[in-house]
Amino acid sequence: MPNPSRITGTYESSTVAGEEVRAFIPHPLPPSDPPLELESLGPALVAAEEALERLELASHMVPSVNAFVRKEAVLTSQIEGTQSTLIDLFKAEAGEAQGKELDLEEVSCYLDATRHAWSELVRPEGLPISMRLLAETHARLMRSARGRTKQPGEVRRSQNWIGGTRPGNAAFVPPPPHRLDELLVGFERSIHEQSELPALVRVGLLHVHFETLHPFLDGNGRLGRLLITLLLRHWGLLSSPLLYLSLFFKTHRFEYYRRLDGVRAAGDWEGWLAFFFEGVERTADTATRTAVELHRVIGESRSALHATAGATLFSLRLFELLPEHPVLTTTRVMELLGCGRGAALKTLDALDAAGFMVQLEKAGKGAMLGFGPYLEVLREGTDLER
Repeated sequence: MPNPSRITGTYESSTVAGEEVRAFIPHPLPPSDPPLELESLGPALVAAEEALERLELASHMVPSVNAFVRKEAVLTSQIEGTQSTLIDLFKAEAGEAQGKELDLEEVSCYLDATRHAWSELVRPEGLPISMRLLAETHARLMRSARGRTKQPGEVRRSQNWIGGTRPGNAAFVPPPPHRLDELLVGFERSIHEQSELPALVRVGLLHVHFETLHPFLDGNGRLGRLLITLLLRHWGLLSSPLLYLSLFFKTHRFEYYRRLDGVRAAGDWEGWLAFFFEGVERTADTATRTAVELHRVIGESRSALHATAGATLFSLRLFELLPEHPVLTTTRVMELLGCGRGAALKTLDALDAAGFMVQLEKAGKGAMLGFGPYLEVLREGTDLER
C-alpha cells in the first residue's frame, strides 16, 4: 500500500512553449522518510533472487547469448513502436531486409549499444556504470536515421515530457535541464555508495529513478530497460546478459506505467518493487526454460544430422554455427564456410534432409532456410500483435 506520509519529490514550475508546466524533481535514493517497508516484500524478493540463481546456473546451457540479446533488441524496440520481429532481424542478417530497413536499423543500433555497454563492464579496465558509460551507450543507440537528430550521447538541454501532445497536457514532466547535472551526480552516487539494501531492491529503485530523470532527449525507455541488465551484472546477480524485462513490461504496459506513477504521485515504492520482483521472477524462469529447451533442441538436431546419410564435414561445421545464424541463404553459407556455391547447396541439402530446417521464403537463386525448432522456441513473444 502507498505510504501517505512519503513524499518522493518536489515540483518546479516553468514556462515551456508558452505553457506553464510543473516538472517533477525526485528526492535522492534510497527513500528515507519513511524508509522502505521491505518485510512484506521478503517472499517476493527471495523468489526473484532464487529465479536469478536458477538462470545463472542454466546459463552454460545457452547455445548463443547473442540470440537472447537479439530477442531483447527486437522487444525493446517494439515497445517504442517499431514493426520488426525477431524473424525479420534474422532474415536481414542473412541478407534480406524485407522492406523494414528503418525499423531494423534501430534494432541494430540497440544491439551495438548493448554490446558496447556490456563489454565495458566485463573488461578489467572498462568503464563502470556511470553517466559517461550511459552517454556512450546512448550515442550508439541513437545512431539510426530516426535518432541521430535527438542529440545522441548528450544529456538534454531542453525540457522533454511523457505522454500528451505538448508540455501542457503531458502525463509526466521530468526535471528541467538546469537541474540535471546535480540530479545525475546523485544518480551515480546511488549506484556506487555502500548500502544495506539488497542489490535487487537497488536495481528496481534505480530503474524508476532513471526513467523519472529522463536525462536524454529520446531513447530513455530503451536505455532504462538496458540499465536493469547492466546493474544485475554490476552487483554480480548475473554473469551473462540473459535477463531482460521488456517482454514483461510490454505485456503489462499499463500496470508498468501505473506503478511508475504510483511512486511519483503517492510514494508507493513498495507497490513498484512488488511488481518489479514479479517481473524478474517470471522473466528469469522463462529464460531458464528457454535455455533448457534450446539446449534440448540443439542436442536432438545434432543427433539427427549425424544420423543423416548425406551429412558432410561442411554440414557438421555449419550446424555448429546455426545457434548464432539460424536463418540461412546459399550466399550466407558461402560466407560462413568460405566455400563455393555448389558446396553450399550440398551443405544446406544435408541439413534439410536431417529434418530440422524449414523454408521461410525464396531468396534470389535459392531458398531461405531457418532452423525451425530453434526459431520456434526463441521467437516466443516477439511476433507483432494483430
